Amino acid sequence: MKFLFKFVTNLNHMIRSVIFIMILLLNLAGHASAQVKTRPPAVAGSFYSADPDILRKDLEFLFSRALPGSSPGQVLAIIAPHAGYPFSGEVAASSYRQVDATRSYKNVFVIGSSHRYAYEGAAIYQSGDFETPLGVVSVNHDLALELAKQEPAFIKHDKAHRDEHSLEVQLPFLQYYLEKDFKLVPILLGTQSPRTCQKIARALEPYLNEDNLFVISADFSHYPDYRSATEVDIRTAKAICSNSTVEFLSTIDENEEKNIPNLATSACAWPAILTLLYMTEQKTDDISYKLVQYQNSGDSRHGDKSRVVGYCSIAVSNEGSKTEARFMLSTEDKKDLLEIARITLDNYIGKGLIQPVNNDNYSSVLETHTGAFVTLQKNGNLRGCIGRFQPDQPLYQVVRDMTISASTKDYRFKPVTPAELEEIELEISVLTPLVRIQDASEILLGLHGIYIKKGPNSGTFLPQVATQTGWTVEEFLGHCARDKAQIGWNGWKDAEIYTYEALIFSEHEFSKE
Repeated sequence: MKFLFKFVTNLNHMIRSVIFIMILLLNLAGHASAQVKTRPPAVAGSFYSADPDILRKDLEFLFSRALPGSSPGQVLAIIAPHAGYPFSGEVAASSYRQVDATRSYKNVFVIGSSHRYAYEGAAIYQSGDFETPLGVVSVNHDLALELAKQEPAFIKHDKAHRDEHSLEVQLPFLQYYLEKDFKLVPILLGTQSPRTCQKIARALEPYLNEDNLFVISADFSHYPDYRSATEVDIRTAKAICSNSTVEFLSTIDENEEKNIPNLATSACAWPAILTLLYMTEQKTDDISYKLVQYQNSGDSRHGDKSRVVGYCSIAVSNEGSKTEARFMLSTEDKKDLLEIARITLDNYIGKGLIQPVNNDNYSSVLETHTGAFVTLQKNGNLRGCIGRFQPDQPLYQVVRDMTISASTKDYRFKPVTPAELEEIELEISVLTPLVRIQDASEILLGLHGIYIKKGPNSGTFLPQVATQTGWTVEEFLGHCARDKAQIGWNGWKDAEIYTYEALIFSEHEFSKE
């Protein structure tokens, strides 16, 4: 009897233990399932359509207008805007079109900066997957945990992700465009510390290869007028394409120091862009940056040109033509060239003298044989502009000679008189080599100047003409063809068209020093 009682008692203990273990396992499973949850879309219905059918049609339209892939080599990263699709969708689609849609990517790292929270480090989402109207995007939880384990700068901050739009708006583009499945690594920076960005970049750099794609989600200037935005955004984009963190950070500072009305930021996700540059700038022989497209919200159908946000499409590739050594002018070089132009203008107009330039104290950069234009402004109005594209003289001599020509030989104006000298302000545009294009869509307003040639006739507009006038590409070409090349408004359509870039600086830029 005692044996039977003991057996029953033990059996009850065993059953209770099994039940306890089962309850514990169920609780653990429930806890795990509670932790691994899908993040629902936060901005579907506002930034883009919540209806999957309408969203697909919108994406089809945006990709039909996007610029085709033209970046050399394999694209490793893109910079794409994150505003509402009616405003920035075309530029974003142009970024994605640089990517090989048929390629199989292990991971797509989507990196942005938090719009709502400030915190030290980067919030890497580890709690579940992302959902959009087009379905669920799987997060690589193992990689997210591994990165957080390796680098303390990666933190868990689900609240920062919950309502953030900058990563979410990229996902429908990826779902629609990429033909093969991928794992998402969503990273949201809350820091504005370059040192922290450098730590994050160091942890991510091993993954910057052909197995993965990096998407940097960033809009550019916020809230200046159309013309100012174009100037700021092109300047910022050129700094990014220099593949230099120093150049990028100094350009951001310079933009701020210009006190441009209503300019709140040059790039709302500049820490994310800086992180990418920290990953690439040591690979100068293997990495090529390319500005693909620029627009701002003023270009959209209902855009307000008095207060805009800028959007750039930039692609980063690792093969093919390498990033060429960029022609650079230091601040001292610019001051020296402006001094040469000023002394030349005062001596030639005031005294009738052409004074030789003593180049002993100038840097070797001014010995480079490259083109330049000299522009004269009087009380904010054009007073003369003449230049030379491919000279057989050093830059300092080109500036001297073009100063004389701009002040005396521009057929649109009478020669400058001595009485006007104090009212004249000088601007110099140093040119890059000409590149022939096949389609007008290759022209980036604000970045490219154009040179049109048809038979014996030719004409040019500097890059700043487009921003000063607010012309469209067709107006830019039409005015140049009719007013400068004298071949009629539509003459550009069967002419040779070349683009070039310009390093532009003026006396006004240094007048406050």
